[in-house]
Amino acid sequence: MTTMTIRFPDDLTPAIKDCAQAAGLSVNAYVVRAARRSATLDAGRQLAALGLGDDLAGEGDTL
Repeated sequence: MTTMTIRFPDDLTPAIKDCAQAAGLSVNAYVVRAARRSATLDAGRQLAALGLGDDLAGEGDTL
């Protein structure tokens, strides 16, 4: 596991902490989940742009 230092704007920090608590997650788990979701969406968009998602039609997966 890699440790990273991330800087957040002061005005965003309370919202991140509040959302993490509301989700029942630590701030770390909340930020990891958000980063994972964003990376997955970005990868899906890249596949869609290449037309590679067309093979998934009818399989229950859509991009």
